[in-house]
Amino acid sequence: MQKVFNRVAIFGVGLIGGSFALALKKSVAVKQVVGVGRSQASLEVAKQLGIIDHIATSIEEAVTGADLILIAAPVAQTESILRSIQPFLQAQTIVTDAGSTKADVVAAARRALGDRIAQFVPAHPIAGRELNGPQAALVDLYVGKKAVITRLPENAEDDVASVAWAWQQCGAIIHYLQPEQHDAVFAAVSHLPHLLAYALVDDIARKPHADTLFQYAASGFRDFTRIAGSSPEMWRDITLANRVAMLEELDSYMARLAELRAYLVQADSAGIESVYSRAQQARHNWISAIEAAEKQHREGGD
Repeated sequence: MQKVFNRVAIFGVGLIGGSFALALKKSVAVKQVVGVGRSQASLEVAKQLGIIDHIATSIEEAVTGADLILIAAPVAQTESILRSIQPFLQAQTIVTDAGSTKADVVAAARRALGDRIAQFVPAHPIAGRELNGPQAALVDLYVGKKAVITRLPENAEDDVASVAWAWQQCGAIIHYLQPEQHDAVFAAVSHLPHLLAYALVDDIARKPHADTLFQYAASGFRDFTRIAGSSPEMWRDITLANRVAMLEELDSYMARLAELRAYLVQADSAGIESVYSRAQQARHNWISAIEAAEKQHREGGD
């Protein structure tokens, strides 16, 4: 059974890092949370909200004595953060992250940590909101959500178990993938949808009659484009970090659009309906699978 963490240091105390801290505190899985970030104002807000207990004044202060370090900053910052902590990293400290891409993060960790790479256990909680900052943090953000661990060959079993235990204390369900497998999966079901949502909203906003279009946009448009309210900086980094897999998915999607466009040109009702019907059935199957999995989890299944 995992012992309570005496000290957890979080780099980035916004939505992801802040929710992690709040959940660990609620489950009494940590005694002290230390915050590190680029914005002193955000750190002060996080402390006022009870997300963190202490604001570190230096990297050395943040790292020293920490049982666990979570990097919850945009993925492009991962390498520089790891380089900054490497000189102060103690043998018993576990480092993990919450980045939405993994192959690039693992490569960055290998460059930054060198022979201390075994202490880095990559992870990705599959949860979020379109809001940012410590004010957006939720104590129950991860309840019932997946947390994917992309363990490295060098990782010790106990370290992987500690990271899994931390996310389980947040209410998450642990899954394991290889880094490249993770990136291919999420390029299709997360990264591409964000790109499409941003593109659609940007396209409409640039039209001369954008005000009229937005005036009549209703729930369907709101639901489809909700994720375009997410952090542009974060999603810029994710898009570039996973660009190869995203290009493959984008090409595949454009082929489907070309198919639909041809049906429209030809006024081919049967062709259009066939695409819509396949999509409808696939979505129904997906929702049913989610509901079955959630029911199993509530009832104590695997």
